[in-house]
Amino acid sequence: MKDVTVVVGAGSIGQAIARRISSGRHVVVADLHLENAEKAAGILELAGFETSVVTVDVSERRSVRALVEAAGKIGPLMSLVQAAGVSPSQAPVETILKVDLYGTAMLLEEFGQAVAKGGSGIVISSQSGHRMPALSAEQDRQLATTPADRLLALPFVQEITDTLLAYQMSKRCNSLRVRGEAPRWGTRGARINAISPGIIITPLAYDELHGERAAFYRQMLADAPAGRAGTPDEVAALAALITGAEGGYITGSDFLIDGGATAQFFYGTT
Repeated sequence: MKDVTVVVGAGSIGQAIARRISSGRHVVVADLHLENAEKAAGILELAGFETSVVTVDVSERRSVRALVEAAGKIGPLMSLVQAAGVSPSQAPVETILKVDLYGTAMLLEEFGQAVAKGGSGIVISSQSGHRMPALSAEQDRQLATTPADRLLALPFVQEITDTLLAYQMSKRCNSLRVRGEAPRWGTRGARINAISPGIIITPLAYDELHGERAAFYRQMLADAPAGRAGTPDEVAALAALITGAEGGYITGSDFLIDGGATAQFFYGTT
């Protein structure tokens, strides 16, 4: 049996992280669309990785449980990369909340019962969770610890009618959820963290840069201290540090990697 990396979401960031952390492992590529998973797995195989593909709907617990079971039959579950999600330009409010907010929370619950000792998980969140209007300490606590099946019933979640706010709330929840899950993952000798990227050049970012909020995102890039967008490989480098031996003391944390865009948003001069 080989140690296993499970990548949920077959996009550019998930693939980049898988390449960086999975030498000598079997990589399970899971995606809602089989063709996406097969394409990503093919790229990884050409780079020397052993792979398999699974279809998964992260908004359905039965589907996620089937993924956990399939991956567990291959070998110890050493790494989870949760990179699945939809953006404000890709889906309505209900879908964003069900996939990005509920889906991630439920995925961490399920994998938290199966991750191997010494294992580590990474959730790809977003700078958007850091830029949303402030929540109360109690609302943050509820996002971090409410059982996943009750998250969508929280009153302040049900009040959301805007797709951008739905995305921001979901990513806020992602960032907080690793805090809520870290103690439970710790009982298995495992760690869980989040990475919150800014604009990283991926197909999802392309949609945003050419969607209804294109001017906003292009201005964000122009104003950011880094003066550019990021790359999937830069996110993967951070993920490798967090999940590897040098990051062994890191759990329950969220890492903002956005070229300083959030710092500019709150504290920049005009």
